[in-house]
Amino acid sequence: MTFRLQSEGIPNFKEKRMIVKSLIAKLQNKYHVSAAEVNEQDTHQIIVIGVAAIVPHNAMADSLMDDISFFVEENTEAEIIDEEREIR
Repeated sequence: MTFRLQSEGIPNFKEKRMIVKSLIAKLQNKYHVSAAEVNEQDTHQIIVIGVAAIVPHNAMADSLMDDISFFVEENTEAEIIDEEREIR
């Protein structure tokens, strides 16, 4: 899944890096997923984070994506402006 976040409160790239690293670490520790900033690295008010996991069946994938979406919403000041989900 991919999250596109926007925050007018990020004044510079240093602050953005701190926010991104913190959110990625929290996701990896809590859900044991792969996560990384995947786009918009040159824009300091937009954050795009990709999350990937391997799960045994679609129902578990849906549940995990719902949990992660709620977690991202609760653990960042930035607004989620887009969320894409994909199951392969």
